[in-house]
Amino acid sequence: MSQFEHILKDQIEKVCNKLHEMGREDLIPLFKNCYPNTLETTTKILDDGSAFVITGDIHAMWLRDSAAQVHHYLPVARENEELADIIEKMINRYSIYLPMDPYANAFNENGDDPLRGHYKDETFRSPFVWERKYEIDSLCSVLFIAYKFWKKVGRTSIFTPEFKRSIELILDVWETEQYHAEKSEYFFRRHDVPEIDTLRNDGKGHPVGYTGMTWSGFRPSDDSCQYNYLIPSEMYAVVTLGYAAEIAVEMYRDEALAERCKKLAAEIDEGIKKFGIVEDPDFGKIYAYETDGLGNYNLMDDANVPSLMSIPYLGYCDNSDPIYQNTRRFILSKKNPYYFEGKVLKGIGSPHTPENRVWPIALVMQGLTSDNKEEVEDILDMLVNSHAGTYFMHESIDVDEPEKFSRTWFAWANSIFSELILKYAGFEI
Repeated sequence: MSQFEHILKDQIEKVCNKLHEMGREDLIPLFKNCYPNTLETTTKILDDGSAFVITGDIHAMWLRDSAAQVHHYLPVARENEELADIIEKMINRYSIYLPMDPYANAFNENGDDPLRGHYKDETFRSPFVWERKYEIDSLCSVLFIAYKFWKKVGRTSIFTPEFKRSIELILDVWETEQYHAEKSEYFFRRHDVPEIDTLRNDGKGHPVGYTGMTWSGFRPSDDSCQYNYLIPSEMYAVVTLGYAAEIAVEMYRDEALAERCKKLAAEIDEGIKKFGIVEDPDFGKIYAYETDGLGNYNLMDDANVPSLMSIPYLGYCDNSDPIYQNTRRFILSKKNPYYFEGKVLKGIGSPHTPENRVWPIALVMQGLTSDNKEEVEDILDMLVNSHAGTYFMHESIDVDEPEKFSRTWFAWANSIFSELILKYAGFEI
């Protein structure tokens, strides 16, 4: 038995019994492997009392990944103090990292090894930083998991003075990046790599115009943006700023901080509505994936979350929203350059991985945002038939040959797959 296996034993048994009743025994071994994966293989309690959660096969803690990796545990954490303690310790870790560098996307366990991570990148360096690709969603994820932990588990002890300082740092960054060219000191240069792994324009990114939105250097895939207003991440910021405003009022009694959150959210949202919607001749009004505020648009979707597919999951709009439905039809069509179909899989991939690779994360998100039972069943069938005998989710999988995949150990994919199974079986997520 692993260190934490006893915590999840009852939940695993309940879900597997339900899957048996539903006639989906084929999902049981996948769920048994994927559901506990984060807790059993990626979580470490540190001497300072915080928790370090690696992404899997890379020994670093991504802000985005770690938050997503524990989200499916929140319903159990409400009843289990030990699990709640672990997640709280992880959230406390964010308040240690953000003051070190709020522009970093991934961190080391400690600062003792200055050569760990991408130490040759030209940017501000800290030995605690594994990588400094600035992504809006990294900061969103901190607010997201703290808010969800509060609402689903009921604990308020995470709202320390240090966490309030994290909120303020996030606001500082996002307000600065509304005027990236004029006010930001952030730059990122990585040499001898494909263009998608660094920032053009001497590390400052593609030129942008003012929109009210906040600039992002990189996508959730850690690939650089083509145009640096990344619409799904802007939407995520709007939602999580709402969470931050509520925390500011309810936990800190700070109306001024709440108003600052609301003002920024309104400015970003106005920018989305003014600059983030385009008219497609086949699908009508759709959301662009990226724009620059200068009339250029990138019409696509990427497998990583936040994505255009994930908009209702993020909480920006309902899945019945007409523009979302138009966008969904667009990104599940051949007009999306990263939609692939083959003998085994059909779905959304990414420029981060080779052509004709579909990501389980994207398939899961398609299922989580669908009210169509047949569509969800088809997605589950694809996932059952494409794990190549590993009984885990991977990063990407060849649409014709599932034995060709990337990342055997990818905890985020395992966690979000588990979330889909919980929803499918009628459990709280």
